[in-house]
Amino acid sequence: MDNVFTGLSLILVLATAIALIMRLIGQPLIIGHIITGILVGPAAFNLITSPETFQSFSEIGVALLLFIIGLGLNPKVIKEVGKVVGVAGASTIISTAIIGWVGGQLMGLSSSEALILGVAFSFSSTIVVLKLLSDKRETQRLYGKIAIGMTLVEDIAAAVVILLLIARDEAGGFALGALIFLAFKGLLAGLIIYQFSQKVLILPSLQKTVANSQEFLFLSAISWGFGIAVLFEQIGFSQEVGALFAGICLASLPYAQEVSSRLRPLRDFFIVLFFITLGSQLHLDAVGEMLPVILMGLAVVVLLKPLVALIIVSLAGYTKQTSFKAAAMLGQAGEFSIIFIGLALSRNLISEQLLTAMTVIALVSIATSTYIITYLDKIYKRLEEQLQIFERDKARPDADRKKRYDLVLFGYQKGGHEFLRAFVQLKRPYVVVDYDPEMIEVMEHKKIHCIFGDAADPELLEEIGLENAKLIVSVMSDRNTNMLVLDWLNHHNPDAAFICMADTPKEATELYELGASYVMLPHFIGSEKVSSFVRRSRLSKTEFDAYRQKHIEHLKSHDNILDEPARPKNHKKLGHTIVENIAELTKVKSTKPKS
Repeated sequence: MDNVFTGLSLILVLATAIALIMRLIGQPLIIGHIITGILVGPAAFNLITSPETFQSFSEIGVALLLFIIGLGLNPKVIKEVGKVVGVAGASTIISTAIIGWVGGQLMGLSSSEALILGVAFSFSSTIVVLKLLSDKRETQRLYGKIAIGMTLVEDIAAAVVILLLIARDEAGGFALGALIFLAFKGLLAGLIIYQFSQKVLILPSLQKTVANSQEFLFLSAISWGFGIAVLFEQIGFSQEVGALFAGICLASLPYAQEVSSRLRPLRDFFIVLFFITLGSQLHLDAVGEMLPVILMGLAVVVLLKPLVALIIVSLAGYTKQTSFKAAAMLGQAGEFSIIFIGLALSRNLISEQLLTAMTVIALVSIATSTYIITYLDKIYKRLEEQLQIFERDKARPDADRKKRYDLVLFGYQKGGHEFLRAFVQLKRPYVVVDYDPEMIEVMEHKKIHCIFGDAADPELLEEIGLENAKLIVSVMSDRNTNMLVLDWLNHHNPDAAFICMADTPKEATELYELGASYVMLPHFIGSEKVSSFVRRSRLSKTEFDAYRQKHIEHLKSHDNILDEPARPKNHKKLGHTIVENIAELTKVKSTKPKS
């Protein structure tokens, strides 16, 4: 099958059919993708006649995944778990490598082969961990942050040992000068790129240009991520390290979350191809001969490595639940394991049978780990009593929930500032979401917590933790967007109050029928207010002039609404009134005694 498009189409059809079967029988989709890879590979139907093309597809998926990981690595997350994951990650790598080295020698391997195999065992799969955590919506849980951080430490360690292997000369030594020069090039390039991202990409005019168009934002993000990845590869590092660094450089920009959510569908497609490619690499010829090594490797990767990580994380002061869940995420061999073994084979340091053994270990451990992570809560409940020995007397608090916002405002213009002022006076955690880069720029300048994003994007709603909000206000009059948000709330947070805006009474009725708490009709509210004044004015021109002057002063105050001093408590606008009434109702509900 020489036509790549035809081959890819058939493989995707088969992957879809197998994924459907896995869904019907309630199994993880990753298992289905690996099965697809085995079926289309040389072990079965041998449908992949251009493995280099599929390998390139899988590399794109890995690069996109690490780029998105980098987008989420803001300084607060690093500060929260950075020290722990650094120590725990390094300790787990060293311990696993030693255990693997000893186990390899017991299986009859040479000391160098056993050491290479042990080092390969110490690298978990960032892709599997991220994919399953995302599916469980737990990337912002404390154990999720620790697990992601430890896999990133392993990825960095993998990049280092791969560089060492590349720098190894024919005599078996290492070109120290080449390594120092490589490190210098990496630091210099990293410093220049980071400074550029923080000094140039943060310019308001450039942000406005990029963020004004969804297509241009999408294209710019991919260009930046892939461009930096290729640059790092040319310097001598891996594409994966470059993609991760590219994401970190953009993490502090206001549209980072929007970029992340836009890239996810593209990432998911290529990640599917990654797992298919991984499964297609299985060769059954040498499995029988290497079975003892495979079984030893599975014991080290699936059982002993998580146990080591559990001990180390619990010693860092975390609860047994956090320690167990973080450690359980690491029970698989990763993509870097196969890359490292393959590179060692190209340097004639190991036999080809060892690459086959590592491929089988990676596939089986990924499949096993997928089930463990999928049913992690049930497994923890079964083992909770036995895990008591890992509970610290003074455990760190499990602040493992994503940032909670009691109040969420979609849109700043068209009256949003009135609600914002009310939010500030309520002194509850809030966030403003807006798709206008100019408004984001204004709010950032005024130190208002805001996020650039599209309210119609379900990924964004999850990322801002909308399922935890008490009150959501939308000052957007777009019917479809309001209905999408309301439908999402009905499924994920039905107890929240939702205030929105409509253009016509018919739209307002539809929103009320879907469960909206209050629907604002700007024209109706304005007409009602003016007609009420007409009745009270006694048709006096003087009264109208006074009312006109008051309205002009109010409009002028909106030119710099965020600098305006707080109004007296008895001065109530529509936004204040609605929010305070809803808050009062919520307060009454919360104090109601349980029956």
